[in-house]
Amino acid sequence: MSETFSYLLMAWSDPNLLLLTALGTFAGIYIGAIPGLSVTMAVSILVSFTFSWELNSALALIVGIFIGGVYGGSRSAILLNIPGAPSSVATAFDGYPLAKVGEAGRAIGLSTVMSVIGGLAGTLVLACAAPVIGDLALQFAPRDYFLIAALGLLLVGSLSEGSLAKGVFAAALGTVIGMVGMDPVTAQGRFTLDQVELMGGIHYVVVMIGLFGVAEAFYQLHSLDVAPVRQQVSKIVPSLAMVLKFLPLSLRTAVIGVLVGALPGVGGDIAALMAYDHAKRTVKNPSQPFGQGAYEGLVAPETANSAAVGGAYVPMLTLGIPGDAVTAVIIGALVIHGLNPGPMLMVESPHIFWFTVGNLALANLFLLVFGLMGIKLFAKLVELPKAMLIPLILVLCVVGTYSINSSMTEVYWMLGFGLLGYFLKAFGFQMGPVILGVILGPMMDNAWRQAMASVGDNPLELLGELVSNPVSLILTLGITLILLGKTPALGWLKKRHTLTN
Repeated sequence: MSETFSYLLMAWSDPNLLLLTALGTFAGIYIGAIPGLSVTMAVSILVSFTFSWELNSALALIVGIFIGGVYGGSRSAILLNIPGAPSSVATAFDGYPLAKVGEAGRAIGLSTVMSVIGGLAGTLVLACAAPVIGDLALQFAPRDYFLIAALGLLLVGSLSEGSLAKGVFAAALGTVIGMVGMDPVTAQGRFTLDQVELMGGIHYVVVMIGLFGVAEAFYQLHSLDVAPVRQQVSKIVPSLAMVLKFLPLSLRTAVIGVLVGALPGVGGDIAALMAYDHAKRTVKNPSQPFGQGAYEGLVAPETANSAAVGGAYVPMLTLGIPGDAVTAVIIGALVIHGLNPGPMLMVESPHIFWFTVGNLALANLFLLVFGLMGIKLFAKLVELPKAMLIPLILVLCVVGTYSINSSMTEVYWMLGFGLLGYFLKAFGFQMGPVILGVILGPMMDNAWRQAMASVGDNPLELLGELVSNPVSLILTLGITLILLGKTPALGWLKKRHTLTN
């Protein structure tokens, strides 16, 4: 027990590790705030520099970057409606409307505190239930990942304000965009128009920056003469009463974040969208209507995507399976340092597990400190005249897009999606369902192919497994209940029953 505590507190007591964790968290916040500069990219570059380092030092810096980067995407999402990372897409839905009415400072402060709560909750679950959750994640078959993706696409009802038909159309459009490229099974081109540039597909971050950032810049051209809203930055740190008010929602969405984050290949972006949907379904009296500046719509995704970090470490440390792209890079770092990630890691090198738990907790505390710093300066961005702000947004979009693969082709795609997003926005379509389709489309396609291959392309056998397997049955029932809840006939019956009573 004493050894466990010494490993747990190693990063807290060693000045070198303390400094590296702080440096990584600080850098991660500002890297994550720049669209296109992903956490995965930053960690990948760092790993190449830390090959010769002592393992704990390398892990301390990487953990800091990971924690800070996931949170950092919320800043540009709130201030400019440009999510710095896919996991911050849902944050923009209510964060940006808050900034438009002068509440940017309070929105960033609340998102910081809730991100820390989510991160600490994820770390606690990692420490207490890693083997159990790891075994649970191992029970998921390809058919279950297909069901999860289908469940995610049902979120269009929550992400589309007003018209469900428009939401379905937007999600279908995103799914088609996500399918562009080479077929993973036959290696044939899909929707490529025989263009070599499209064989590798269209990067979802390019689509995200175009639809959110460029489209917003174009849309703001209609109101160049409107004076910018002055931001209220006197009350950045949320009151204890405010934190306690949203704490139950935060804890519920933290559980969603951990569980979804622990599923290999799913990640914080889907966790954040599911948490946002959960908030819309369960919060009866939000502070504002969702999509128009509801604090609940900010709390849910920010808590979930931070909690998903701890969840992503679960399969990595217990099974040797990466929970997301970042933990896949971290597995490479562990292998380079002579370790063998997987079930035996907990037996042969338990100090790595407990050091990571302590390091994650420490990085979240640094996130609280650094996340509440510089907010007043960041909030000034929104107060810039639009004639200055719009060119700044476009420059950030171009730089962020080009930095993904150093490709001008992707910059042109980004501008094209910006024009598409402008027209969609003008006709009342929401961007959230499009991004959801882009992310979940390929996941559904791959999971469906694998599921069908596992039963010899026999749909009846696949249907039998959906009913006989407990995990599949629960997911199938969940989808069925959601579909019934959205059925117009059922809604008419409920209304009729209410009137008759």
